[in-house]
Amino acid sequence: MTSVVISGSGLFVPPYKVSNQELVDVLNAFSEKFNSENAVEIAAGTVEAKKTSSVEFIEKASGIKSRYMMCKDGVTDINVMHPKLVKNDVDTPPEMVLMAVEAAKEALKDANKNAEDIDLVILGSSNMQRSYPSMAVEVQSILGAQGFGFDMNVACSTATFALINAVNAIKSGSAKTVLIVNPEFTTPQLDYSNRDSHFIFGDVATALIIESTETATSDNQFKIINTSQVTKFSNNIRCNHSYVDHCYESLPADNSFFFQEGRKVFKELLPMVTTVITEHLGKNNWPVTDVKRMWLHQANINMNLFAAKKLLGREPEFLDAPLILDEFANTASAGSIVAFHKYKDDFTSGDKGILCSFGAGYSVGCISLEKI
Repeated sequence: MTSVVISGSGLFVPPYKVSNQELVDVLNAFSEKFNSENAVEIAAGTVEAKKTSSVEFIEKASGIKSRYMMCKDGVTDINVMHPKLVKNDVDTPPEMVLMAVEAAKEALKDANKNAEDIDLVILGSSNMQRSYPSMAVEVQSILGAQGFGFDMNVACSTATFALINAVNAIKSGSAKTVLIVNPEFTTPQLDYSNRDSHFIFGDVATALIIESTETATSDNQFKIINTSQVTKFSNNIRCNHSYVDHCYESLPADNSFFFQEGRKVFKELLPMVTTVITEHLGKNNWPVTDVKRMWLHQANINMNLFAAKKLLGREPEFLDAPLILDEFANTASAGSIVAFHKYKDDFTSGDKGILCSFGAGYSVGCISLEKI
């Protein structure tokens, strides 16, 4: 049976770093202005007052201290409060494609591969900047890759689901070398006037090269031992934006924004995650003490620490399940790959790790890796 490895990884970091304080300042200014303008209605109980926030609240609730953005202009302007983007013409690639290409270049270099070696490109993301043509095919064209490409979306589990698709493609013989790109252009989806969600997301792009051990020549190869994936429908993490929106007579003002019932997600999703990982380890006959690292989805510090403690049976140390939330915030499906990319270089031959992402759906994707 064909053995498959991750032979390279890449990371693209956007140009603008935005602190919690910057987002808090604009939110509080907006809330105070709104409350002042609607004081009579608020006192009468017909309008709900807007809440203010603080850096301390954000860090305690999420572990996030900053995030990167492709476009900062407008976000911290009380009269705009969203990224001010310029619509590209059809001959100019959208931000997601440009992000993916840069991450792909680093991954190709890390894997000792040329673009011509790639015969499948999978672009996975929690949001798609356009419906068609496929952005994966545009990435393929810009890089000069061969074969075919397609886009896919399983929300925050997209990266691991894409990786599983790549493994299956190689094992079936439909592809030899796969490029997975996860451009997460998430910041336009936030409501920057919402105290509970305005700070959550950051932009980033990751890339992985997947191939058989027979063709891999890179210095850092991680053999894919096993894969697991589970989905269960839930409305508790949702975005309602659709291509049919223009057909409706009216829509809620928050129709295109990210929405979640955080407490329900914590209560319902985490048991799924820990069960999937526990059963996955059982299939491998790996005791959890054999696992050097868990590269988990980066949504919330409290979720990650809870899951790690539950699995390990003790308080986790940083390198047991590294967190990148403080610098990058929640980067949707790319978060676990960012953690893998930044915290894998200390592995030696035989070291084992678990790559796991989870999110809307609900969905959970789990990959077991062993350093060659």
